[in-house]
This record gives sequence, structure tokens and C-alpha cells, in this order.
Amino acid sequence: MPYFDAASTAPLHPVARQALLAALDEGWADPARLHRSARQARMLLDAARETVAEALGARADEVSFTASGTQALQLGVLGALRGHRRRGAHLVHSAVEHSAVLHTAERWEADGGSTTAVPVDRHGRVDPAEFAAAVRSDTALAVLQSANHEVGTLQPVTETAALLGDVPLLVDAAQSAGRLPVPAGWSVLAASAHKWGGPAGVGVLAVRKGVRFSSALPADDREGGRVPGFPNVPAIVAAAASLRAVRAEAEAEDARLRELVDLIRHRVPQLVPAVEVVGHPEQRLPHLVTFSCLYVDGEVLLTELDRAGFAVSSGSSCTSSTLTPSHVLAAMGVLTEGNLRVSLPAGTTRAEVESFLDVLPRVVAEVRAPLGLDLDLPATGSERGADQAPDLVLDTLGRRCPIPVIELAKHIGEIAPGGLAVVLSDDEAARHDIPAWCGMCGHTYAGEAPAERYGGARGTAYLVRRA
Repeated sequence: MPYFDAASTAPLHPVARQALLAALDEGWADPARLHRSARQARMLLDAARETVAEALGARADEVSFTASGTQALQLGVLGALRGHRRRGAHLVHSAVEHSAVLHTAERWEADGGSTTAVPVDRHGRVDPAEFAAAVRSDTALAVLQSANHEVGTLQPVTETAALLGDVPLLVDAAQSAGRLPVPAGWSVLAASAHKWGGPAGVGVLAVRKGVRFSSALPADDREGGRVPGFPNVPAIVAAAASLRAVRAEAEAEDARLRELVDLIRHRVPQLVPAVEVVGHPEQRLPHLVTFSCLYVDGEVLLTELDRAGFAVSSGSSCTSSTLTPSHVLAAMGVLTEGNLRVSLPAGTTRAEVESFLDVLPRVVAEVRAPLGLDLDLPATGSERGADQAPDLVLDTLGRRCPIPVIELAKHIGEIAPGGLAVVLSDDEAARHDIPAWCGMCGHTYAGEAPAERYGGARGTAYLVRRA
């Protein structure tokens, strides 16, 4: 089965496997002790730390190992905030950060701090000046990812850091570390080994010398006092070995994967109607592409592609398990339904990509078939006034995405050009998906109103004028 979900976790690199097996024999002892086996483990741990530090542009004594990238982010955010609490308790981050940052920000607010989420453009990219303008006199920390985990957009980290003055910047490099050079300007850095082909269970937290840092956890003498607990030396050794290997291969492999991703970006809109490719067209990760298919439940699409032999992921969390839209796609103002993220691991062949492109149109068509939709509705006619009475009211209360958009698409052709359709919905995803659908299909989104105005018992009325 072609595996196209490297952004979630990359397959274990062969070098990592070899290093792990060797380190299980040589690095199992406690590196904090003084006997021979402990000294051997300590030497392996120190060498791994040197390797990771060199790859990330850090000093060895700035690098600590954690149990995951999530833990590195959480400890990094809280530790830097606590270390700079004399400055204040304000945290600035982009609206598209990983959920680990957002959940930590929620905890920080619950404990009395304050946060500001900086918006992004339709490609998912912050404006450096706008990000810097969110900094206040009491800002203790700014957080900005190097690349987005859902759509692959690269953030202007170096340009933004130059505008922050003495406010420390934490950079989440989980998706880019190993693939791309680490951007300059960071004060605290977090990364995750299983994203670059190392074993799961190893994260990296780097804190520049001179940056105030106070661990949010009880004191411990391991990993510079930042991360408590016994280090997994064999896994750390394997992570370092694979990082060195992927960095050596990165230039050639990234160029090859970028060509394959360009092929997907170009061909999918030609092969599948009503599709939007999201993320920045140029400033992006070389191995990742995300697109949204109208009138398709992302979870259903993933299941059908899995049956067809392809392992992909969805950048959207609008599924039956969460009932909430992806915060990344919502912040970008793009479609949150029917979202697919294709992230290619090293070694992916053109034949595998071509096979995926052969299968995708059939799978999407089969999922859409029961809906009986006309995907080529004419975009002609003139608009009528915004204060007109509705020509069509669609009650989708109690029904989850993508049903509100599907119902709108099925019935919009029943009204004349310029006619007003009203969709009643209590699903939060509709607030993002209906305007995105209008933009894709050429209709005019006329805003929202209380559902009660149009006979709804609850929820929101979304107004659409047919083109």
C-alpha cells in the first residue's frame, strides 16, 4: 500500500533502524551513573546531542530530549513564559499553530495569563508586521511554526523574528526539521524525531543560551533540568543518526518530491471537479499538498481511499468524532470539508503518484454519486437587492458538515439568478464552509443572521445569492 501520510509520521529510516538495534546493546544503562556501562551510554547520549545540535544550528548544551514533539512544545511554551514572567503574562501566536500550542495557551489563560492569536492570509501565512504589531509591553513570548502541519505553508520566521525586538520567539520546527534548514531568529525550538524518520518517543527542545527558562515541572537533574525522567538513549541515538542521514539526502530528495507534489497540485483540479488546492503555491514544504473536495465527508473519503490501497490523511478534523472544523482551515477561510492531506515519504515513486491520481477521481465520484449533484451550475445572471425575501430556505439544523453545503448545492439551481437562498445550520463548520463554497462556485455570500428570522429554532441563517 502506498503510504502518503509522512506528515503524521515518516517511515523509520534504515539508518535509524540500524542505530537503534546497535544502541539497544550498548546504550541501555543509566547515563547518569559512573560505572562502565553507564559511561558507554553517556558517550552515546552526548554524541547524539552533538549531532542533533549541529543539524539544528544550536549548541549541544542548548539541546534537551523529550518524550515527544508535543511535550517539547508544551514544556517550551510554559518554560519560556515562566522564565519571562517579570516582563508580563502575554503570549502571542499565529492562529494556525499546532493544537499542542493552542491547548497550552488555553491552560495559560486559565491560570491568569493572556493570549493573542494573529490571523493568517488565505494561504495560511502570517504577515510579519501584523504579527509584530500584536506584541505588547507585557508580552513574554511569541510562538510561530516554521511550516504548517496541515497545508505545508512556510512561515516568514526570520523576517518576523527581526521585528520582535527582545521578545523571545519559540519556533515549532516539527514539520521542517531534517527537510529544510532551520530558520534563523529562534530563542526556543521544538522538533519531533518521528517526523524526519527517527523513532517515535523522541522530541527535541532547544533553548538558546541567555534565554530565561523556568521549567513548569518539578525540579529534576536530567536534561539540564528542563525535562524530568530517564532518557531513552537507544531511541535518541537512532533519532540523531537518522537526522544526519536525512539532512545529507535532503537537497536531492526534496527536489524530487517537489516535482511529484507539483504534479498532484496541477492534476487534481483537472481530474476532480469542485476541488480547491490550499496552502501557499511556492512557500511550502516540498513533500506535502492539501486539497478540499466539495460535497464529500473527509472521513468517508479517507476510508474509501484506504480500501483502494492508499494511506492518506485529512487536515480537517470535521469528523464524526470531533464535530468541529479544522482550526487551520477555518483561520485560512478555506473549505473545511472533504479535506485531504497527501504527504510523501522519501522514496515515493512517480508510478505511485500516478496510480493515486488514477484512483482519486473514481473514489470521489463514487462518494458523491448518491447526492445527484450538478457540479457545473451556470455562473450567469444579475444580483438582486440584499433586503429581498428569501426564495429558498433550507433547514439543516441538527445535521453536520458537509450536509449544509450539500443541501445548498442540490437546491441552489431551483431559484433564479440573483435569488436569495438561506441555509439554517447549527454546525460551526457551516460558518466557514458556506462562504468558501460561494467563492469556489461563483455565488455571492451575503452574510449571516439569527436563524429565528427565518423560522429556525436555533443556530444561524447563512445567506447566499445565486450567480
